[in-house]
Amino acid sequence: MCTQAPDLRRIAVVGTSGAGKTSFARALSQRLQIPHIELDELHWSANWQEVPDELFRDRVSSATSGSAWVSDGNYHMVRDIIWSRADAVIWLDYSFTLVMTRLFMRTMDRIINRTEIWHGNRETWQKQFFHRDSILWWGLSTFARRRREYEEIFEDRPLAQVEFIRFARPEQAEAWLQKLDSN
Repeated sequence: MCTQAPDLRRIAVVGTSGAGKTSFARALSQRLQIPHIELDELHWSANWQEVPDELFRDRVSSATSGSAWVSDGNYHMVRDIIWSRADAVIWLDYSFTLVMTRLFMRTMDRIINRTEIWHGNRETWQKQFFHRDSILWWGLSTFARRRREYEEIFEDRPLAQVEFIRFARPEQAEAWLQKLDSN
């Protein structure tokens, strides 16, 4: 657990798809009253087109150039930028069952309500259930790999200036956020 939460001003939130990175990062940024950076929004353009890598790196570099921010996302290609500037990396390391349940429920809600995500993009039945680019398939196929990757990183703690915080259950993350309210 982190004991210096109020001192953290540049925070990267990571975890597998469906863990709740964006919701947690948004809540954290509101509590700390600092900007929230959603990496997916910087990575995708209209019609689910990925922006070129160089443009994505430029967007992330610009967004994280300030003295305070909370980012969420797992993009390896910009990890060097974000983590070298971060005070903390928070890993939402939740169970496979919880993550997949959340991912399925979120996806269904977005499909049924035709929720715009970013830049006019919406999830559809076709894309989520009959296409290889399904977020559900992505979550299923990357869960174990992502967990192994972050386990190694969090054991090694490769950046001395970065505090590595790991929450294994949503209750831990929520309790940590509640501590911020009392400080």
